[in-house]
Amino acid sequence: MKIDYERIESPAIEMVIDQGNYWYYGIDDVDKYQSDIELMDQWAEDATEQEKIVIDTEVLAAVKAQVAAANKGATAGRICATYNMGVPGTPVELTEANIIKYILYAGGILDEQNMPETGRFMIIPSLAAVLLKASDIKDASMMGDGKSTLRNGRIGMIDRFTLYSSNLLPKTNDGGNCWDMIFGHPLGLTFASQFTDLDYIEHPETTFGKFVKGLHVYGYKVIKPEALGVLYAKPMLV
Repeated sequence: MKIDYERIESPAIEMVIDQGNYWYYGIDDVDKYQSDIELMDQWAEDATEQEKIVIDTEVLAAVKAQVAAANKGATAGRICATYNMGVPGTPVELTEANIIKYILYAGGILDEQNMPETGRFMIIPSLAAVLLKASDIKDASMMGDGKSTLRNGRIGMIDRFTLYSSNLLPKTNDGGNCWDMIFGHPLGLTFASQFTDLDYIEHPETTFGKFVKGLHVYGYKVIKPEALGVLYAKPMLV
């Protein structure tokens, strides 16, 4: 028979780089000479960390509203529509007894969207991480690890998810502290950034010292909503 072929083409995605932050700080020569601490280096490191916090907070808040409708809510699941992932007013109540079950639900939701099994991630608040470490994963044999999470402090991987703990997830007061816990696959989101300017001002006109200013521009876009999901939950200590 004649063999037919298909020529694969990658579709173009247009993403606008429309966000930016800057920093501008300096140190007077008097402070510099009287201190044995490298203040400029410490401030530069702090500026980088603060930039990470600003961007992560913004991106995580934007993602939660753009996930596929079948990957969130009380009837999540593209095929079965039976996974309860919480809605405003009735969040999922997470405990150390059920937190693993909801991670499995997230995996099932991505399975129904035919997402790749490798590379999946889930971001949880620190309170949920505490519940998880107090759950059955404290047994090293369950995780296939040599040491339990109580010994090494690492959450690790559960049901194909690499778990990350973050204090920057969107949080609301809904009968208690509730978080939008983002999960998914990197196929769902694209991000680009660039440090466009970094200037050192050695001798400013108005003072004796040194100043540094920088500009960081970035942009992000959800390009595959079905690759992302949300668990709206209230972690509870029992």
